[in-house]
Amino acid sequence: MAGVALRAVGAARWVSARMGRTRVVSVDDRQIHLIVHGEDRVVDVLFDGRRIWSFWLMRDTERVPRRLDHRTVAWPDRMRPYFKGRTELVLREHVADRDLHREERQFGEATSRVAFVNAQGLEISLDKSGRFSPTFGGRTEEQLTPLLDAMDAVIAMMAELGVDAFPAYGTLLGAVREGQFLGHDSDADLGYVSRHTTPADVITESYRLQRAVIARGFETYRYSGAAFRIDVRESDGSVRGLDLFGGFLDQGRLYLMGEVGTEYDEAWLFPFTTCTLAGREYPAPARPEKLLEAMYGASWKVPDPAFKFETPRSTTRRLNDWFRGMTVYRRDWERRLIGMGGRTPKGGPSDLARRVAAEVPADAAVLDVGAGIGGDSLWLAGEGRAVIAYDYVPRGSRGALAAASKRGLDLESRPLNLTDLRSVLSEGARVVRQPGDRVILARHVFDATNRTGREGLLRFASLALRGGGTLYADVWTGGSKPPFGVRPLAVDRLVELTERHGGTILSVEAVEGGGPDQQIQRMVAQWA
Repeated sequence: MAGVALRAVGAARWVSARMGRTRVVSVDDRQIHLIVHGEDRVVDVLFDGRRIWSFWLMRDTERVPRRLDHRTVAWPDRMRPYFKGRTELVLREHVADRDLHREERQFGEATSRVAFVNAQGLEISLDKSGRFSPTFGGRTEEQLTPLLDAMDAVIAMMAELGVDAFPAYGTLLGAVREGQFLGHDSDADLGYVSRHTTPADVITESYRLQRAVIARGFETYRYSGAAFRIDVRESDGSVRGLDLFGGFLDQGRLYLMGEVGTEYDEAWLFPFTTCTLAGREYPAPARPEKLLEAMYGASWKVPDPAFKFETPRSTTRRLNDWFRGMTVYRRDWERRLIGMGGRTPKGGPSDLARRVAAEVPADAAVLDVGAGIGGDSLWLAGEGRAVIAYDYVPRGSRGALAAASKRGLDLESRPLNLTDLRSVLSEGARVVRQPGDRVILARHVFDATNRTGREGLLRFASLALRGGGTLYADVWTGGSKPPFGVRPLAVDRLVELTERHGGTILSVEAVEGGGPDQQIQRMVAQWA
């Protein structure tokens, strides 16, 4: 009987081990097919030894119908253009460092090795936001020195202004957990807790800090009323983002852009202690683990290159209402445009751009508001026009700018945020002082923003077009399939709003060829 019992135990262990083994069933150009057992965990995907992407076995996969333990995960769309050639493909559990799969794989017909590099030839990986960036894992100490120097300079500058800054988010996590930048991260983060306790004062302070940073020679890009990015050029010429997130304490709660809103003891922040990052000492909250728990949860000590913030809706709504009203819809546009921004725009110009070229005198400058990747801007510049491509995601037009530079065309790119009155008035005041005639091209801009943005565009037009300039605008008014990011807008409401901002309507007409599923109206207005 004892022998039978031992054999039964052995068989049970064999079945348990067999049933509990996670493995890869197949890999093709569309997806990865796995059999998954056990707890959810992170898997890294390596191409020729480099981590390019990470995913969770359960959270990020889909169950195969009628197969309880079979799951699939599709390759991210942004990876597919790089699938050209051969590679050693490895799927490895991140924490356990155990290989689930290894094979020499061919993608497409190219004979070269698969290479994840950007236009500058730098190795890139998918970061926490799902964007390709030169992550820290492949950077040398020399390459990171300018970023560390910039962190030192910004923290010292803020201290002179009475604001105590410290590494935050992934940068604090890397410093506390590893003493180094996280290998899968792609930017650096600083945070500060304002002595002010109302959002309006926090916003005013953030702009004051941004002006001070600009005065020290840095370029910046504002995310919201309490957060902006500082661009740092590394030794190889690549640009690394240094984010500066503002926050404040309010009746026992800490709010810190862009993900924290939680009950918090001020004694966990002050007085500051220190942390070590890449061999340098930086200020840190008195209890850094408390801040990391607020940012990443109780499991912050466990490495997770596929981490996704799950910010409570109540916190998101508060931060949106207080600080993000000026960035409506921008995250969606960033995801769409930045991935396309390094490419030269393909295809012909829009019908609206052709009309502008046909009707507007050749010496009139074209202000292409909402330029996107700059297709119309590049074409108009190629027609001999002086063009400024405006967008609140200016990096989207990088490919167009590069192409214009090679051809010696008069094309400039400038940021313009129509939901930020500061941006509208300052840029409008700059433009109106420039000599010469101007025209604004606004293709699907009024219908891609909110009322504040529509009023912002008309305020900008009333300044930039003062003295007889003309606005050409296409608006989607309904139908079954709008362009990306566009929402139906009644043209009569737009006409009324335009007239209230001093514009004279010259014409409103349907765009020919639009059809019942592409209902587009074109408005042309002029400012005396």
